[in-house]
Amino acid sequence: MTGRTEAPARLVAGVLQRWAVLIGCLLVWQALTAYFDDTYFPTPVEIAGKMHELWFSGPANHLFLTQVAIENILPSLGRLLAGWLVGGATGVVLGLVLGRSRAGLDYADAIVNFGRALPAPALLPVFLVLFKIGTPVQLATIVFGVIWPVLLNTVQGAQSVEPVMVDTARVYGTSPVRLLVTVVLPASLPKIFSGMRIALGLSLVLMVISELVGATNGIGYQFQLAGQSFDLPAVWAWIALVGILGNVLNGLFLLVENRVLGKHRASGAE
Repeated sequence: MTGRTEAPARLVAGVLQRWAVLIGCLLVWQALTAYFDDTYFPTPVEIAGKMHELWFSGPANHLFLTQVAIENILPSLGRLLAGWLVGGATGVVLGLVLGRSRAGLDYADAIVNFGRALPAPALLPVFLVLFKIGTPVQLATIVFGVIWPVLLNTVQGAQSVEPVMVDTARVYGTSPVRLLVTVVLPASLPKIFSGMRIALGLSLVLMVISELVGATNGIGYQFQLAGQSFDLPAVWAWIALVGILGNVLNGLFLLVENRVLGKHRASGAE
């Protein structure tokens, strides 16, 4: 009985310890901004009130979401996840192929180094010419930025596969495609997840930046509108939202990563 009561207590203590620094910073921020009363730096309480007004003051049948939230936050999340998944999948496939082909990597090395050196936001004018204004531009920006960290991490993972595993699979007549899927891919998962996690944070930044140009909705678009209208609490509210989304997405990704890699390690141990 004592063990059952101690487990929730430890869980609560762990959560409080993890968030103690953030809570402390918010309290300091609240005290300083309330004392100096600067228009450019609203208090966290004012920002929280603006967040509620902007996104959570809607009708109950819409889960209290406002039209602003439905028409801007949800499309942004859709673009972010779609661009991240497409760019990640492309990076994994190319990384596995190049990682197991020395000749292919030698030929593609210059292109890879050139591509990863290009900042995706700098290509926005090019994407605006190639694609229609709106979602295609945002997706192209996110996909281009996401591909490189995933590709490079996957190449490292594919190159680090134990030669004995590859040779054994070849002895049993495993085809090159099946070799990549059944041997190289599972062995490269830790590096792939590392690249995907980096790319997830990057995709959030690129989503906001791409919505500042040629967008008609989204978090970046609303952030720009708030700045142009000098609605500073709204500006800080959108900034806070990006930080919250980053934490939530990272937490969800870590849950998936721990579960998948846990099963992978367990099957490897067997």
